[in-house]
Amino acid sequence: MGLGAGGRTGVRAAAVQLNSTEDKERNLGTADRLTRAAAANGATLVVLPEKFNVLGTHDDYIAGAETLEGPTISWARDTARELGIDLVAGSIVERREGHDKLSNTSVHIGPDGELKGVYRKIHMFDVVVGGVEYRESESEEPGDEMTITEAQGVPVGMTVCYDLRFPELYRILAVRGARVLTLPAAFTKVTGRAHWEILVRARAIENQAFVVAADQIGATSDGKESFGGSMIVDPWGEVLARAPDEEMFIAADLNLERQDEVRRELPSLANRVPSAYRWPQEAIA
Repeated sequence: MGLGAGGRTGVRAAAVQLNSTEDKERNLGTADRLTRAAAANGATLVVLPEKFNVLGTHDDYIAGAETLEGPTISWARDTARELGIDLVAGSIVERREGHDKLSNTSVHIGPDGELKGVYRKIHMFDVVVGGVEYRESESEEPGDEMTITEAQGVPVGMTVCYDLRFPELYRILAVRGARVLTLPAAFTKVTGRAHWEILVRARAIENQAFVVAADQIGATSDGKESFGGSMIVDPWGEVLARAPDEEMFIAADLNLERQDEVRRELPSLANRVPSAYRWPQEAIA
């Protein structure tokens, strides 16, 4: 099932919403079906959610981790090549030689099946939400590099889930040229109800960029529940498409002419005054 929104010119993007579990075969099967459906709907940029191939417990991640040469990214490369699309393979739990911990890694694959961008999630989700503790750093280590890639000539900034709460990351991506920001996520139901739409639209408005946010929906085997509400938002903050509470894709045309108009008429990016900005020496504990 898919929903669309119109536009004049640019890239047609899709966000795939999944209810991934520890069952990798089932997750990949659903991702494959919905990616193909999105491409059949005209999408040339498809974004999958965070940990789309395995979502569960610490033990599930240890058992399901792969390298970038593993079966999940091999599937993504074959699928992108077959369909002729840019595919942001959400994120996977990546195992790397010489690293004790895993990485939460988003991979952009081009229409030729080649890796165009790799981003390892910078901000670890170590929080207590609704009385439930999430400790991402138990399994994973943070990345330390931002990534801008390109889809059909359009610069794309890559982020993952909890990154959404760190506007400085998005601003730097926009200043470096990103016109589209991808956000694979597994946002919790509690924080999603309170903050998801506000934050996704804020990042789009602040940076006058499109945000393609592909979220997980539903519960995992350990009872943790994701919010859903996958969205595609334009540089004015308008929600071009939003998913209901089911596994599906949404699609919308990213109108680059409209983006140029917004940036020209309300030039907040151009009106920045970097010389006046100073980072505080001490972070808030």
